[in-house]
Amino acid sequence: MGPPDPIIGLNDAFKNDTNPNKVNVGVGAYRDDLGSPYVLPVVRKAESLVSSSGLDHEYAGIAGEQEFVDLAMEFAYGDDCVKIKEGKVKGVQTLSGTGGLRVMGEFLAKFGKHKHIYVPDPTWGNHIPIMQNCGLEVKKYRYYDAGNSGLDFSGLVEDMEKAPEGSCFLLHACAHNPTGMDPTESQWSEISKVIKEKGHFPFFDCAYQGFASGNAPKDAWSIRKFVSDGHELALVQSFSKNFGLYGQRVGCLSWVAGSEEEAKRVESQMKIVIRPSYSNPPRHGARIVATILRDEGMTKEFVDQCKGMADRIGGMRTALRSSLEDAGSTRDWSHVTSQIGMFAYSGLSKEQVERMRDEFSVYGTLDGRISMAGVTKGNVEYIAKAMHECTK
Repeated sequence: MGPPDPIIGLNDAFKNDTNPNKVNVGVGAYRDDLGSPYVLPVVRKAESLVSSSGLDHEYAGIAGEQEFVDLAMEFAYGDDCVKIKEGKVKGVQTLSGTGGLRVMGEFLAKFGKHKHIYVPDPTWGNHIPIMQNCGLEVKKYRYYDAGNSGLDFSGLVEDMEKAPEGSCFLLHACAHNPTGMDPTESQWSEISKVIKEKGHFPFFDCAYQGFASGNAPKDAWSIRKFVSDGHELALVQSFSKNFGLYGQRVGCLSWVAGSEEEAKRVESQMKIVIRPSYSNPPRHGARIVATILRDEGMTKEFVDQCKGMADRIGGMRTALRSSLEDAGSTRDWSHVTSQIGMFAYSGLSKEQVERMRDEFSVYGTLDGRISMAGVTKGNVEYIAKAMHECTK
């Protein structure tokens, strides 16, 4: 019997808890201010259009829905991206971000200069087993300074400079998970310079474009900067968080190559990875995203509604920090509001997290990560009280 998944196990424990005040701040899915799942109105509209269009349910090609792939790449790289117009950017539809990571990991294991990949310390917990299961050695580069609750930029740069030339570095495009601490634009520029000088290969994981700041182009700034700096790179996109399409598993894996011919060669190898794995991806969610992104008016609706989600998260950050201070906590909670995205890296220890669960029925992951989507106007003071009592 294998061990339970830590996140799924957390959800099961939450369901079985009889405390009427119980709160789940472990789940990585958006919730409205009543704590309920939220479907974007523009997604409802697009879904209705797709359903009424009389489309068949034949297999997609190995690379998926081509219109979706093209629109997804424009969404990330910009509709004015010169590399796209030159044919140097190709992509495939994947089973959300997780599936794209797996496909890229297998590609790197076969064709990468090294059989290792560098991930930030800490990173999303699934990054490590995905890459290990692809046969890659996972190495870590310094990212978060727990003592200062901020980015360890000097350590990050030093580790990139010391890594073997041509190493692959996994980078969170925005809303770093789990810390919520992103490099500034000037820091991204320095990272780009170091990676270029060392001949490293940047691989972006972009799961929160538009959802992080409420501004989709701004959230893609790092990706577009690297392209403009002349990098060849790979990018995996998830449409779970920003479009709220969690169960549809909509993702895209793309790459910027040195030439159109090379981009096509990479595409052929990606298809070879995909075919014996899952043959081809599901079409419904991809059609929903394409319906929205192909229409200027619906795209604007999406941007506005996505910003609404981002603004609620930002408001809950401010409310949580204020409630902690009002509760009498003398700790510095400024990192709660300086971080961005769905998660707050609270700084709570494993023991403190366990005490919050056992005494207050507040369920979070053991690394102290709090899903701000689970914080509402109705429970923020209760959560703050629990955090204060467990961190005195």
